Amino acid sequence: LTTQKAELETTLSTTTQEKKAAEEKVDIGSTLHASSFKISAVNIKGSGKEKSTTTAKKADKFRISFDLDENLISPSGNKDLYIIVTDPAGKVVSEQGLNSGTFTTRKDGEKQFTNKVSVDYTQGERKNVSFDLQQTDKYVPGNYKVEVYNNGFKIGESTVALKKGGLFS
Repeated sequence: LTTQKAELETTLSTTTQEKKAAEEKVDIGSTLHASSFKISAVNIKGSGKEKSTTTAKKADKFRISFDLDENLISPSGNKDLYIIVTDPAGKVVSEQGLNSGTFTTRKDGEKQFTNKVSVDYTQGERKNVSFDLQQTDKYVPGNYKVEVYNNGFKIGESTVALKKGGLFS
């Protein structure tokens, strides 16, 4: 009986480890992927009409859109996407009005994020995600980097360039 008990405990331990490894693979496989990024700076006129701009001085907000690609493993339901916008100086745009905060990545530990977007995802379907991001500080000329994270992994990124405005730009 002692031998059988030891064999069963070894089998149980091995099975538990294999189950944990399989669950981890499913968890990683269920991470979404973002593609087809479109980021544009938007100028809001006095009338409320919106117009795309490439000039930092005229930019009032960013309109960010991308597709979440099909994923046959990820279950349907709410998915949290963490958006990190980095300004031309390399600083993460962080504001209380945008509900900025920190989250844990799988590779880099704690990271600061600009905004969190919840998306209702349907398993196996492509989903377009679009939202506006308006910071209170003025936009400055240069490249802004936008990174998207899901499940602790970076799932996509893109940049948008704003140029200096005025007569001599």
